[in-house]
Amino acid sequence: MKSDRHVYSMTTGRLEEQDDDETDRAPSRRCQYPVSSRKERVELEQITNMENEAYSSSSMTREDVHGSGFVRMGYNIQANPEGPGCCAIILTIASYLLIFATFPFSLCMCIKVVQEYERAVIFRLGRLLKGGAKGPGIFFVVPCIDSYRKVDLRTVSFDVPPQEILSRDSVTVSVDAVVYYRVSDPIMAQTNVEDYSHSTRLLAATTLRNVLGTKNLAEILSERESISHNMQSSLDEATDPWGVKVERVEIKDVRLPVQLQRAMAAEAEAAREARAKVIAAEGEQRASRALKEAADVINESPAALQLRYLQTLSQISAEKNSTIIFPLPIDLINNLVSK
Repeated sequence: MKSDRHVYSMTTGRLEEQDDDETDRAPSRRCQYPVSSRKERVELEQITNMENEAYSSSSMTREDVHGSGFVRMGYNIQANPEGPGCCAIILTIASYLLIFATFPFSLCMCIKVVQEYERAVIFRLGRLLKGGAKGPGIFFVVPCIDSYRKVDLRTVSFDVPPQEILSRDSVTVSVDAVVYYRVSDPIMAQTNVEDYSHSTRLLAATTLRNVLGTKNLAEILSERESISHNMQSSLDEATDPWGVKVERVEIKDVRLPVQLQRAMAAEAEAAREARAKVIAAEGEQRASRALKEAADVINESPAALQLRYLQTLSQISAEKNSTIIFPLPIDLINNLVSK
């Protein structure tokens, strides 16, 4: 009677079915090692059996992994494929018996409530229960073997401490910002990172330094919106495996050194004075052109000058002062100048 068995072929890397007769006839197909004696053949068979067992266990493990629901970083959110151990079963049965023995007083320890903005992540004997986070509302826990953690889903804001940053043009500035984030996946926030809030704060401070270190001082002062958008994208991508969603990042204040502030103030003042002088010169130029045009008009009519004298006298007399004016005809002055 032939007995089929699976032999791991080192040539193809797969399990192959072989019977005893075929194995005796062609032992080299099962392994590439040469067989020269009975003792070596026995040792070779032992090594081959160990390889077959290792391959079978690894294959079962891969099938269990693909058939179960996993989240990032390898945490299983469903039941353990290996099943609970004997001690775990005994503790579970004892806990349920304790609940039934102390009913209804045990309901005070078994029934828990979470708010609308909260979720509860339950661990049973250190393993994450399947079904995801519980809530909002009432959920049931088993005392002694279950533990749970509440996760707040509301948006949280925090201030990034002022960071001393050296810009690309070698200017030292102090910049602080504010970050708004929320938990999008409670299970990942509890299983993939120890403290998602503290980790997000540290990452925000580091990202602020990295992003602003590639900008010039003028870009930091004028392109705050684009810098905030870049920081938000970088933080959101980095915190996604933690179950954290970064909603908004805003730069609050940019503090410059005192000496740099004085230099920039002097530069701005000089620029304003230069613009004021240019504006005054342009005004004088326009006024001189207007006066030239008025003189040309008066020169065409000699009586217009006398009318202008009379208009000036009426303006002076309206002020009620003691000024005495003797009008002198321009014709007399012209005669004197011509002589």
